[in-house]
Amino acid sequence: MKRVVLFLATNLAVIVVLSIVLNILMAVFGIDFGSYQGLLVFAALFGFGGAFISLFMSKWMAKRSTGAQVITQPRNDAERWLVATVERQAKQAGIKMPEVAIYDSPEPNAFATGPGKNDSLVAVSTGLLRSMTKDEVEAVLAHEVSHVANGDMVTLTLIQGVVNTFVIFLARVVAGLINSALRGNQQGGHHGGGGFAYFGLVILFEILFGALASLIVFYFSRQREYRADAGAAKLVGANKMIAALQRLSQGRESQLDDRMLAFGIKGKLAKGELMMTHPPLEKRIQALREGRF
Repeated sequence: MKRVVLFLATNLAVIVVLSIVLNILMAVFGIDFGSYQGLLVFAALFGFGGAFISLFMSKWMAKRSTGAQVITQPRNDAERWLVATVERQAKQAGIKMPEVAIYDSPEPNAFATGPGKNDSLVAVSTGLLRSMTKDEVEAVLAHEVSHVANGDMVTLTLIQGVVNTFVIFLARVVAGLINSALRGNQQGGHHGGGGFAYFGLVILFEILFGALASLIVFYFSRQREYRADAGAAKLVGANKMIAALQRLSQGRESQLDDRMLAFGIKGKLAKGELMMTHPPLEKRIQALREGRF
């Protein structure tokens, strides 16, 4: 229930903020959203705006969706070791010390998120701490620190913003042309006369183009996992990272919700690699063994 409330609250906040910006653009700059140029501005506003608002809210969302507790004052040796390890790795990677958190989950997993290299969060599950050796946990932490150092959160947000923009734009253009043809409207235009048929077509094409665009996002998501594995290998050694991935392969697929899935160290299985946010663990292990870092 909490995840549903957070999802609705986030999307409501995005809509409210972008609607205000949209009205300001119309009033101040007199942008005609009935033209193709205006439609592209509209698409970019909602495409990039939604992606960046989600990015800036990512730490807040992650803490609340997983129940992650940030370690402000370590209470035991395990927490002191976690904080000290992330601090050391952050210095090696040349980034500001991330917040370090633990969340309660039986599955071994970890994630990194945040709006930038100097404002990030690294969190590990209790299941990971219980099931892995210190060397393996160190490698997982190095993987997450590498995500932050590589700027992966911002990169994926930019990619998501681009594909969102084109999905929104193309769906309305194609829907308008089809609706105009069906109604015999010779003027055309992306509105296509409006009406329920037009908006129905927009929804249909947004679903279709969105599914195709997801393949692009999934591809870049998989590539960033290889880069983070390579970064971890440089920080702690390839053998430790291989051992950590082998340990992860013994557990079940990720139980993180869809909004957090791409940020976890392991993802969910899918029918075909094209639909996966993470490469298969055996491929990641092979890449490390072959020295592709």
